[in-house]
Formats: sequence, C-alpha cells, structure tokens
Amino acid sequence: DLLEKYGRPTPEALVESALREVRTLEDLGFYDIEISVKASSVLETVEANRLLASRTEYPLHLGVTEAGSGLAGIIKSAVGIGTLLIEGIGDTIRVSLTGDPVEEVTVAREILKSLGLLKEGINIISCPTCARCQVDLLSIVQEFSERTRDVKSPLDVAIMGCVVNGPGEAREAEMGVALGRTNGLFFQKGEEKGRIPLAK
Repeated sequence: DLLEKYGRPTPEALVESALREVRTLEDLGFYDIEISVKASSVLETVEANRLLASRTEYPLHLGVTEAGSGLAGIIKSAVGIGTLLIEGIGDTIRVSLTGDPVEEVTVAREILKSLGLLKEGINIISCPTCARCQVDLLSIVQEFSERTRDVKSPLDVAIMGCVVNGPGEAREAEMGVALGRTNGLFFQKGEEKGRIPLAK
C-alpha cells in the first residue's frame, strides 16, 4: 500500500515503513531497536534520515546503500553519512561498497576521523602541489602513509611541497615539514626544529 500511496520508495515512504516496523516490535514488547533507512540516492538518504530523526528517539544506523565501487562509491558514502553526522543525526554507520569489505571499514573510519568523531591514527595534511613544488610530493606522502598506517595514537602531520606557503601549514600541525629541492624545514608544535636533508 505504500507504493500505491507514494508511487515509489520516497523518503517519506521509507520513514513510514520503518515506523510501522517499530510499532510492530513495540506491540510485542521489544524496545531494543535501532532503525536504518537507506537509499542508493545520497539526497534521498539524507532527506529520509532527517525526517526520521524528527519523528523518533530511537538510535539511527546510517549508510548509502548500493553506493557502487571505487571513488564514486566512497564519495557518495562520505557525503551522505558525513552530512547527517555533521547535523547530529546518526548513531552507527556502514559504508557499502562493491568490493573488498575491508575497504568499507577503512572508509568509514576516515569519515569519522575527518569529522573529529574518531581520534586515532595519523592525519596527513598535504598540499595539492604547484609550480613551486620541487619534490615528488605524492610519492613521499604515499610512503609516509604506508609506513604509519598502523599507528593508533592521534597525530596531525603536515607534509608540504614548498618553502613558501609550506612553513605556515607545517607550523599549525603537531609535526610538519616544508620541503625544498634538497632539504626540508622541520616543525614540531609550531616551532622550527631544523633542516632535514632529503635522500636522493
């Protein structure tokens, strides 16, 4: 009857369906409930969860279902889940990607870290590079990320590709380096600590 009423699984239809299920469980005396309404559309997922949050106090499980694979799926999940979390909506999350489920966990943790909801691991701050960059910054950042991926302690590290704008960003991080052609300026907690020679 919901399809007849709404014509398709709209956000309103998803919410009405979920709340019907909740009432059924409550009628059976079961209240240990977490509700999840998901769509493959980011906008419909966000709209449905906003509506649901306004109509219930039960915890909500967030996700964009069937988000796809690779970069497109990651972006859909980050935008949909992130938008709701920023608004204070949601209690648990699931990233749904076509592929390795381990990547789903990695992406979910990165979403939480980017919003300051998970304090663990290295947060790398690096520039997009410009004509001033005289090093292979991408390779340096990738190698650093790989070597530190098992670090659990939270730490902001800036790896900047030039000595013009780089020192400002490096100074703001807990640890940072602004790289020139042959060496880098090393900063720790806002103070310049010296120069680091670059391996050739």
